[in-house]
Amino acid sequence: MLGDLPPEELGVTDSHDHLFLASAQLPGQELDDPAAAEAELRAFTALGGRSVVQWTPHGMGGRPGDLAELSRRTGVHLVAATGLHRAMHYADRDALRRLDPAELFTAELRSHAGLVKVAGAYHGLDAHARWTMAGAAEAHRATGAPIAVHHELGTAAEDVLELLCGDLGVPPHRVILGHLNRFPDLGLHRRLAASGAYLALDGPSAANHATDHHLLDCLAALADAGHADRLLLGGDTTTAAARGNPGMAYLLRRIRPRLGPDLAHRVFTANPAVAFAVPWTPRRTDDPAPDSGASW
Repeated sequence: MLGDLPPEELGVTDSHDHLFLASAQLPGQELDDPAAAEAELRAFTALGGRSVVQWTPHGMGGRPGDLAELSRRTGVHLVAATGLHRAMHYADRDALRRLDPAELFTAELRSHAGLVKVAGAYHGLDAHARWTMAGAAEAHRATGAPIAVHHELGTAAEDVLELLCGDLGVPPHRVILGHLNRFPDLGLHRRLAASGAYLALDGPSAANHATDHHLLDCLAALADAGHADRLLLGGDTTTAAARGNPGMAYLLRRIRPRLGPDLAHRVFTANPAVAFAVPWTPRRTDDPAPDSGASW
């Protein structure tokens, strides 16, 4: 949020979380309190956390201005998202249908965002998912930014790769597949990792997901199979009730010690620096000065 950043400076990273979020599906549980967000960041950085990637897409209360201010106040690097979630998360469906996803995503990537967040449906891809993913692919080609995917209860990852990487030509290593620990099919996970895509295992703060206890088993199985370089971890705090319970700090306080130093460095530091990097072109001297929302 504060300008271009060399990837090696990203440091210990929460690769999928939310400081601000509002959904038509979560009335009364909005994440909209900057003071509470700052407390989360300070708890995270007290344990060595350096960066947080917020996957809140367009139209869901991502508050880039507040993100920039929080980054200045706490010293934590914050990466924002553009993109669109499933249609059910938006109250005004008519306004949603009037958008041009490729144009919107590209503009926001060039102003403040660092990734595109889109979503599959349950065990498949509906028309909305295909529409948003086609826009994400165009925005990726225009900017080089990665595409992060919400998988409903961890499903439809193969469908996503077939569309994004097969039909739409996005390189697999530019795709980040989220929530896969919610569908703990270890054979499937190995196939996905072998494709070159990144696997974001997340959700310790989402108490409604009964498969969270598989998180460490999924990580261990993928690392043992030689896919440690494909793994990312995030907290995915989505409701006010989950903030601080357990919150972002849980990743470093409880999960990191279970991984051992080598895997922890890979998952929290080395992999995010590659997964979230975008091509960088030196600015001409006659370019206008960047604003505080430049992507990196």
